[in-house]
Formats: sequence, C-alpha cells, structure tokens
Amino acid sequence: MSPRRAAAPAPTRAAGLAALIAAALTAPAAVEARPAGFEGSAPSCYVTGGDLEICREGSEAEGVLISPAPCAFVRGVQILRLARAEAPGPLQALFQGQTPVATRRGGEACPERRATDSRDGGALRTGRTFEALATTLPPSADRFWVELPEEAARTRGWSEPTPSAEGIGPRDPIAVSGRDWAGEAYSYVFLLGQERVGVAGAEDADTGRGNRRRRRGPGPDAPADGPADVRRRVQIEARTLDFQTFEIRTRTADGYGLAWTPFEAGAGRGRSEPPTPAAVLDETGKPVASACTAPAFETHGLAGSINIVDRTYHYVYTDVLPEDCGLAPEKRRTALYLRTATDLSGPKVWSAARKLAGPLPPGSLVRAAKAKGMPRWAVSYTCQRPANAPGGPVADICLQYTPDLNLDGIGALKLYADPVEAGRSPAYLGLRSGGDGSGRYDRSAHFWMTDAQGNLDTPLIYPGKAGFLTWLDRLAPTASGRDASSLYGRPVYWATWTVRRIGAQ
Repeated sequence: MSPRRAAAPAPTRAAGLAALIAAALTAPAAVEARPAGFEGSAPSCYVTGGDLEICREGSEAEGVLISPAPCAFVRGVQILRLARAEAPGPLQALFQGQTPVATRRGGEACPERRATDSRDGGALRTGRTFEALATTLPPSADRFWVELPEEAARTRGWSEPTPSAEGIGPRDPIAVSGRDWAGEAYSYVFLLGQERVGVAGAEDADTGRGNRRRRRGPGPDAPADGPADVRRRVQIEARTLDFQTFEIRTRTADGYGLAWTPFEAGAGRGRSEPPTPAAVLDETGKPVASACTAPAFETHGLAGSINIVDRTYHYVYTDVLPEDCGLAPEKRRTALYLRTATDLSGPKVWSAARKLAGPLPPGSLVRAAKAKGMPRWAVSYTCQRPANAPGGPVADICLQYTPDLNLDGIGALKLYADPVEAGRSPAYLGLRSGGDGSGRYDRSAHFWMTDAQGNLDTPLIYPGKAGFLTWLDRLAPTASGRDASSLYGRPVYWATWTVRRIGAQ
C-alpha cells in the first residue's frame, strides 16, 4: 500500500487483512525476483517475459564439456537433435575446431599450438553423441577446413592479446535442417569466412589458398591510417546428408551460377586444392557481408543463430553499426539484425537485413531461438553482471524471454542497463564454472542445444530444464598448465537453466 494513500475505515482495513491472511494460507509462495531495472544484491531468480522467472540456484547443473589438448580447441558448440535416432542421430555436436596439420616426423604427437597465420580459422568438426553423454564431448572429426602453414610463435615474435579471437574462418558454424516438411533430406551449416577488400576477385570468401591475387590496395571504407590488409566477414554455406561428408556452396566455372562442390578428404594437403566457397547472397543479389572492414584479427559481425518457425528461417545476428566504421574496431558499437528465408538451397537465400535493436556494446554475441515448450523467443547474449551484484562486474551470459513469438518482442527487450557501453544487465544467469581463480571469467562463443530446426531443446536426462548452454572460457587453466594460446587447450563448459511462471510451484 502506498504511504500517501488515505487510510481506509477500520472495518474495511479488517476485511482486507483477513483477505490477505487467507490468501497467504492458500496461495503458493511467490519466489523473490529481481525486476528488469534492479542492480542490488542478486537473489536466485529474476523476472523475464512479463510472467516468467529464470532460476539458477546453487544446485543448477554445470560442468566441463571438454578440456582440449594443447594442439586443439573447441568453440561455438551447438548440440543438434536430429529427427531420427539412428546415425547420424540422435544428437550431433558441431563446433569450430583446429585446422588439421601434417604429422611431423619425429615430433610430438600433439605439439602445442597457436594460430600464427591470420587466415588459420580452424575446421568444422562434428561428432555423434547420445543422451547419456550430454556432459562429454563425443569423438569428433574435422569435416572441412582452411589449411595454412603455421610458424612457431618464437620465430614470428608475435604477441597475442588475451582474450582474442585466433584465426579467421571458416568459423562460427550454425546448423539447421532443410525444408523437411517438403521432403528435403539435407541439413545446412552456415559459417563465416572472410574476404580481402580491394583485391581482384575479393567477392570470394578467403579460404586460405594463398590469396594469389594481385592487390589493388584497401577498399573505400578501409581506415585511412589503418593497415593495407583489411578484410570483411562474409557468410558461407555447406550442406550434408550425414554430417560426415559436405558439399560447399560455390560458383560455376563462369563465375555466375550456383554449384554445390564436394569437399574431398585431404584437400589442401598436397592432393588437391579445396573448393572456394561463394558468399551467400540476399534477395538483392548482394553478398551477406559485415558492414565494416578491419584488420584480420579484428573483424566483427554476422555471428548469431538460425531457426525455423512457421516454415520460415530466421537469421538473428549482430553487426557493427555502419556509422561506427570509422572508429577503432574495439570501439565500434553493434546492433541486432534479422534476415528471413523460405529455402536455403536457392541462388538468393536471405531477405534484406532488418534492424531489431541497438546500439549494443562492441563485440556483442546474441542468439535467439523459439523457447522449449512455449510460444516465445529466448534470447541469450554476452553481458557483465551489475557492479553491485555478487562478484561485481564480471563476464556472464544473460538470458531473456519475450511474451510471445512476435519478432518485434526481441527488439523490445532491454538487453543492457544504461550506459549500454558497459554491457551490464540484471538478467544474468550467474554461471559458476571456469575462470582463472582470481575472479575473472570469459564467456566466449556461447551456444546451446537445439532441435533440428534450431529451436531450444535439452537432453532427455534433463527433461525439466529450459535449456542446455555451452561456452568457452579463454581464461580458465589449460589441462597441460601451459598458456601459449588463449584459445588452444582452453576448456569449454556447459550449464542448464530453469524457467517457470511466476508463482508456480
């Protein structure tokens, strides 16, 4: 009751008190929750979607998904539930991993590694798993990649920032089924490659074939005082029937038509050159490319998620605001965009980009999917806990739900508290795993488990959970104890979360 409200007559007050006592005896107790603008000490639950609360108490499940060897890395793990239980189902793990290297005679079986060539972005790796192995990464193999020579860091004298992305592409895989309602058997994997700007033939994704093209200097939107080697991210595409062999979207010999070219095992290792992917086009015939150029290690944009709702593909991703292209890459703000499609196999796949929300902090990663068992969108994103939350402003992963499946509801979410540049949000999950032991955490390349259509799912061993989240921690100790790289050898973690209606038991 407001303190300024006039006092009610005594009989009315007595009746009201009796009603409150009766309600307290019969109604379920509401869980304490922090509202959207709250930045005080954090209870275990917070409100989202208007009538939901997300609860991650100390008993919520977390664990280590994998601790890679010093010559391996794992990032962006999507666990995909396929429609059939037999191979390649029931579950497939897809992620970006290390580029294969030729075995060194007389050398270590697994030499410590780091990316020293800016084009070494790794390989797409896949592996079949089962419900009981949800907390253990399955045996996996590289499927297609960019293979480039590496040099020891000591001979290059190159110092890697921490944390930092290593390599270029193909990276950030996203898998989703084809039009299974129309009998299509293919599944599609979208990845991010890069092209050099201002190079003849640069409309092709940079696939590490040495870039044997004559340079023409930086493009028109390259920083005036920046390095000559500037690049732009582009989306590339592959398709598969079994998640072991893949065809890559390429161009026909005349350079205009669309072709699907098989990637052959051993390509790029002296047997044959790998096919050059063609950038995915939108309905206007333009490549799906990032808004800004940047030096090789500092490009941003196009990472996100793809899912199917009502037989329509929704590609939700972040990209740099065009008006920030003139700023240093680490200061460029981002925005959230949406593209849609009805067929992933055609020559022109996506609609033109539609801005959903922004500005967002630089480097934001946002994923969206239909919630498990509810007609709502779930939106996960990188964030910092509020300054006065337990642990202070440390890296976390935030999660919110929309009230329904209206796409405008995604843009209506207040992802970050003011000032937005700080990246703080009260909607953080409070993840406990990882870190360097001194209170610092890194929640990179988070993803989750989905069904074949890219929407939220969970392993059967966690039927009551709302989702299964994965992420990389570049600050957590490696299994070997060596820190030559902020990517190679760093562990990947998993966690679940619980969502329920406010007041539900």
